[in-house]
Formats: sequence, structure tokens, C-alpha cells
Amino acid sequence: MEAVLGLLVISGGVSHGLDTSCDAREDGSQCYGALGGTVYLQLITNATGNYELLFWKASIGTRTNILKSKNHKLVIRNSPIKDRVHFFTNNGTFRLNNTRRNDSGKYLLETYHTNGTLIWTSGLQLFIEAPVSSPQLYSECLSHGEMRVSCSSGGDGPQYSWTLDGQTLRDTETSPGDETNTITLKKGLSGDLTCTIRNNISSVAVSKRISHCPGPGFVYFQLAEVFILLSVCLGSYWFYKKKTCHQEQDDCE
Repeated sequence: MEAVLGLLVISGGVSHGLDTSCDAREDGSQCYGALGGTVYLQLITNATGNYELLFWKASIGTRTNILKSKNHKLVIRNSPIKDRVHFFTNNGTFRLNNTRRNDSGKYLLETYHTNGTLIWTSGLQLFIEAPVSSPQLYSECLSHGEMRVSCSSGGDGPQYSWTLDGQTLRDTETSPGDETNTITLKKGLSGDLTCTIRNNISSVAVSKRISHCPGPGFVYFQLAEVFILLSVCLGSYWFYKKKTCHQEQDDCE
């Protein structure tokens, strides 16, 4: 039995083509970018100085050189991402367009004096994830007047939270765990139910007005109605057959 749900309202930042900015100068930093979006990495404060800048991606046993800047001369290396990158020499920002899943990984930045002396080195971990998609709510009434509601969404690593009339639903009203995509509402609860889904790069919320499910008495009443209707149908059929047998005795035999 489906529960009574009202108007659907979707809000939040479902993000496709989302721009992300991160600072690659901080060693050990993490950056999350949207799949198909654009990532901006701050490599250096001023790229016009007289020093050498090397930026590359580290993989197991391999090193993919991406760019080199020395004495105001910039070289974009012949890498798999060459056609999707740009370096702004005026502010030292690196841009990666149309991000793909295999862009995820560890990137390293090295800066040298013109005499070859290392100034500093830093590493950044980049994660490319799919944003969460527009969610959908499904509900059903249980036998004791409770309501089970499920919230579904696409995207990488979605996390769920629930509120009813702005109040967070705790363990006493939800299935075990605070971030489940399915909750069970107690008998008699009603109001504006909101499911919020988020991951590292996006979030979206869906809300519906819910009315409480009927209790067991209503269910029994419906079953009684079905039983009565079935009895009337069977009785009518039996009466019809008996009347037909009297009129056509041979066929009955």
C-alpha cells in the first residue's frame, strides 16, 4: 500500500560542469573535482619570477610530465591531458578541463632556483567524482501504520540525511545508521519530509508532504469489504448456475 505523498520539491546544487579551485602549494592537500567539470590548481603565487617550475603526475612506477616553466618560458608537455590543460602565467594557476576519472591521482609540484637548487616540493591528491543526481522518493505503508520511505540518487559516494518539519530524524525513527537511504516512520507521523543527499562535490535535497498511513483497523476494514464483495459474487454465481440447471435439466446432468 502506497503512502500519501504531496508536492515534490527539489533544491540544492546538482552540479554538472562544476568548477573547483584548490591550492597545490600545500603539501598533502586533497582536491575533489566534478566529473566532466573544470579544476583550477594554484601552483605558484607569481609565475613570472626567475626560477623553474615542474608539475607532473605520479603513478605506480611511472611519471607523467605535464608542464615546465623556466625564465618566463612555458612548455606544456606532450601528455594524455595536453589538449585539456592551460597555465595562466600571470597568476600561476593551472586549469584542467573536461575532467575524467583517470585524472584522479597524485600530482607533484617542484620549484627550483635558476642554478638548479630545489626551493620546495609539494604533493596534491586529486579525486574526480560524479556529482549526485536529482533524487527520487518512494514510500509504502506497513502493516502497523508505519511508513517506509526510500531516497535514491546517482553519483559517487552519496550520503543521506533526513528531516521532518525541519527536525532531524534520529535512530529512534530511522533504520540503523544516520546516513541510510531508507527510513521507517512511526505510526501517525506526518509533515514535510526532506531527504538530503551529498558527496564531496555536490548536494541536493528533495521534499514531500506526507500524510500518516492508516492503522491495522483500516486494513481489516478493507479486507472485510473484499470478503463481502467476494461472497456476493460467489452467491450470485451459485444462484445463476442453480437457476440455469432448473431450466436446462439435461445440461446439468
